[in-house]
Amino acid sequence: MKKLLFITFILCFVWRTSAQLINCTFDKPFITIHFGTGDIRDLNTSSLLNYGRVGSYCPTDGHYSYTGYTSDCFRGDWWRLTEDHTPGDVDGNMMLVNSSYNTGPFFTTTLEGLKGGATYEFSIWIMNVCKPSDKCPYPLLPNLSFRLQSSSGNFTAQFGTGEVARRESPQWTQFRAPFKLPASESTLQLTMVNTAPGGCGNDFALDDIVIRECIMKPPASNVTPKQSVAPKKQPVTVKQTPKKSATTPVAKEVPNTPKEKPQTTTASVNPVKIQRSQVLPPPPPVLTTRTNSLVKTIQTEAGQITLNLYDNGEIDGDTVSIYHNNKLVVSRTRLSQKPITVNIDINAEEPHHEVVMVAENLGSIPPNTSVMIVTAGSKKYQVYISSTEQKNAKVVFDLKE
Repeated sequence: MKKLLFITFILCFVWRTSAQLINCTFDKPFITIHFGTGDIRDLNTSSLLNYGRVGSYCPTDGHYSYTGYTSDCFRGDWWRLTEDHTPGDVDGNMMLVNSSYNTGPFFTTTLEGLKGGATYEFSIWIMNVCKPSDKCPYPLLPNLSFRLQSSSGNFTAQFGTGEVARRESPQWTQFRAPFKLPASESTLQLTMVNTAPGGCGNDFALDDIVIRECIMKPPASNVTPKQSVAPKKQPVTVKQTPKKSATTPVAKEVPNTPKEKPQTTTASVNPVKIQRSQVLPPPPPVLTTRTNSLVKTIQTEAGQITLNLYDNGEIDGDTVSIYHNNKLVVSRTRLSQKPITVNIDINAEEPHHEVVMVAENLGSIPPNTSVMIVTAGSKKYQVYISSTEQKNAKVVFDLKE
């Protein structure tokens, strides 16, 4: 059951779990934002230019709501959800956002009581609520940025999700990133921004924002303890203590029990799948200041994907940079008849990959065009790429379930 305090500050650190940072374990969540239950006050602490709150479970463009379900929104364009993400709560809310046609912040709040100089992890669960549909073959996907700003106005950290893809079934995905608080600060302002313009495909739900502190493990001691020597004439009997068998804790599976909600349709409820978390670095400016046009989405089995990029047509001096999951992998390379080759490993730990082609120039014959030959297992795909100084071209690869 969610408590009345929706932004929870926990001062007693007892429970710990394994962490992705080296030499780091995490204490119990210090701040949790789970959007409460029922009709709650607005958690936004600042007025928003492009967004407004409504009480509907199907908010329209440029609006958000705190709700525990959706039901036949926009003639079935959204997934029908019967509960939020938080395990075990009753009538709990998620934040449901129908993107504005103008990019900008959709949520701002203040995080207080943090420890100056400490390292923390920020995490959040997100779902694209739009179904794949022939009505929207070229979607504008959510691309969210999270900014942590100190009281002095400086950015402590900024990181992003990349584009949040539509799925064949409703899936919650966790995004995590570490940050270090300046020694003189104890308060941060969290601002969440959708950097993609609104349109079909750009609607999402989010829940369970958690801040937890990283506790660094002490370095292992290399000092060997001295062994005591027994007197020669006094035999010493050493009693063997039975060793305890090591056991691996088993995570409990929390059943997703459907909750009774008002229904306006007889459509069946789709099960929600929890996807492994995948942390992406923040996107560089060239991916946030230009439109990232989705060219193709390819679902494939686990293994290696090979991309070969050639100039398409006449070789006219086109130059490109290539980003993989927001990281630069090819810098300012000229397209020719000789391929630019990029290899990607796709597996259960890294199931989602975004490859973005950025035009560094337009050559002598605009726009910047290329052809990508994709080899994924036994299958080959031919993808035609066109990019400009205002628009990048993106290809997405997802692990087939």
